[in-house]
Amino acid sequence: MRKIVVAITGASGSLYASLLIEKLSSIRSQWDTASIVMTGNARAVWETELNNRSYKDLPLEVYETNDFSAPFASGSARYDTMIIIPCSMGTLGRIATGISSDLITRAADVILKERRKLICVVRDTPYNLIHIRNMETITLAGGIICPASPSFYSKPATIEALASTVVDRVIDLAGFDLNSFRWGSENN
Repeated sequence: MRKIVVAITGASGSLYASLLIEKLSSIRSQWDTASIVMTGNARAVWETELNNRSYKDLPLEVYETNDFSAPFASGSARYDTMIIIPCSMGTLGRIATGISSDLITRAADVILKERRKLICVVRDTPYNLIHIRNMETITLAGGIICPASPSFYSKPATIEALASTVVDRVIDLAGFDLNSFRWGSENN
């Protein structure tokens, strides 16, 4: 069975994180363990963007960013996937330079060193050259950069449906099965 950690940083895009957690809960049979680590800034942005504090009632185990005893802080726990959604450029930069100053950056370092799947859902725009080079570094180290760029060919009618086009792609990249829009499929 799969072990996954979801990290939520203070970048704009709390809706992406909320939808990801909801969708992971809907495919519970596909994973054994799922954990969350969330920064203080992520909580503040969540409250601002989603106008609620539902992060206090998430259906998964939540760890604090300074809890280095969390299982996914070590490769021996064998977590196979980490999704950072949204991934701030500061977090991306720290990962790219090997700075493990909190649980998120430590867990990302572990995932990369163990040659497992790291997916960074970057939301900032535009990118400067430092961002691009950090994305290159993480890609060369085996990570996946997935910009939070929604698609429109499914004709999403709500902001949640639009954000789901990104989240569904992330779930695909993580290797989970989810019934979602597929280009060229007769079921669309």
